[in-house]
Amino acid sequence: MQKFNPAFSGTDVKKYFLKKNLKKDLPSSIVVFLVALPLCLGIALASGAPLFAGLITGIIGGIVVASVSGSQLSVSGPAAGLTVIVLGAITSLGSYPTFLLAVFLAGALQVILGLIKAGTIGNYFPSSVIEGMLAAIGLILILKQLPHAVGVDSDFSGDEGFLQQDHENTFSAITAALSHFSLAAVVISVLSISILLFWPKFKKLSIIPAPLLVVVMGVIASLIFSGTAYQLRPDQIVKIPVVNGFSEFLGLFTMPDFSALANKDVYIVAVTIAVVASLETLLSIEAVDKIDPIKRVSPTNRELVAQGVGNMTSGLLGGLPLTAVIVRSSANVNAGGRTKMSAIFHGTWLLLSVLFIPQLINMIPLSCLAAILLMTGYKLTRISLFKHMYHKGWDQFVPFVVTILAVLFTDLLKGVAIGMLISVFYLLRTNMRNPFFYRVTNEGDKKHIRIKLAEEVSFLNKAAIQVVLTNIPKETDVIIDGTNARFIDPDVLETIFNYKHNAYTKGIIVTLENIQKHYAVPKLNIKVEEDINKL
Repeated sequence: MQKFNPAFSGTDVKKYFLKKNLKKDLPSSIVVFLVALPLCLGIALASGAPLFAGLITGIIGGIVVASVSGSQLSVSGPAAGLTVIVLGAITSLGSYPTFLLAVFLAGALQVILGLIKAGTIGNYFPSSVIEGMLAAIGLILILKQLPHAVGVDSDFSGDEGFLQQDHENTFSAITAALSHFSLAAVVISVLSISILLFWPKFKKLSIIPAPLLVVVMGVIASLIFSGTAYQLRPDQIVKIPVVNGFSEFLGLFTMPDFSALANKDVYIVAVTIAVVASLETLLSIEAVDKIDPIKRVSPTNRELVAQGVGNMTSGLLGGLPLTAVIVRSSANVNAGGRTKMSAIFHGTWLLLSVLFIPQLINMIPLSCLAAILLMTGYKLTRISLFKHMYHKGWDQFVPFVVTILAVLFTDLLKGVAIGMLISVFYLLRTNMRNPFFYRVTNEGDKKHIRIKLAEEVSFLNKAAIQVVLTNIPKETDVIIDGTNARFIDPDVLETIFNYKHNAYTKGIIVTLENIQKHYAVPKLNIKVEEDINKL
């Protein structure tokens, strides 16, 4: 292999790293393609949309969104979290073309949100909540894919909600699946997991991606079981639309109904999709950055613009709303993806598979794809992560665990919202305990107390300061030092000045140092932010 020479030109450097990354991005893109294929179909089915709509959304998420996005590892496509919204919207709006207009408008709104820098909200998601979300997604993958792994596929692939549309829940579905499993599916799943575990250990052979080998093995095993009593049923195998020629392919696209622009319900659906899709995207982006081996930081505002462009394109071509999706993105990271080329290639494979090899794709057992997702889930929810969060302390561990349980028993957005509330509680608790530095000295029989205020003293600190001032003993000299304070909340100032005014009744002498009567709210340094964004 050619070694990197610092004397290379800029073009040579780009070619070197492109070639180096392609060795990881190409195999990873195949894994993401195999994972995304059944998810796109399953989500389209659950949304009450044409199956092709799920595929076109995956293609756009791979090629269009990844090309515009600044994230190197995120993969976009139709999201399970939007299925209920989409199903209800198609029904309420009366026609699929009218719904497509709402998707187009939602994309336009996302572009606007990105341009006004609304993506910065993603920077306020606590680390413990994001880690909890990742672990929860890992557990959900394991629990939800177990029925598919044993050949019971009554619910669609990629469903993340606790309550399922088949009237089962996450746990009852597993019990039901184990009571009438398919032997062929179980054998294929066990062989698939064995390959995923042991094939990478053979370094010389690992040039062939283990997931690709799993799919080949799955097809062969399916053919072996064919014609026997254990033959896989049609619903246990991937099923994509078969098109006969490019003209028939073009006939699958649907245009939005722009005559419905006067329908106010279209705008309500558009805003709903834009808000939910943007939140899910920001959460996924933050989570993917957490598991990026290189620890890159994705530009969130640019991501909203990319998602908006993707949803506008999807609406124009007949697709579903799309978001950055943590399942596909995690599969990309775990498969060794390095740059956005992996996501772009995965979209290309989706497109080519529909055009040229639909019959071959329709031979892949869902159980071998479930095995790939089971391994992805295991890596996301490894035991070492729980140990790591526990050692960080209760203020990190409790929001982490609560987020896991909440996501597991509700859905992604509700679970994260609950985790955020718990995290905010611990944040407020910490702030209330750290508004000042407290030092006591003695001169003879008289005590001297110096209270040095922190840099930021908010109304959340009022109670803690009030308690300390109230408990100061009589005949004490008190100095309240605001030298380091850039901002003191008016409520806290009122408490301090009232205490100084009334303290003489207890023989307490209060001295205020560098405390103003009014503090302006500190302004963000917008120029610095703009300069950074230009880099």
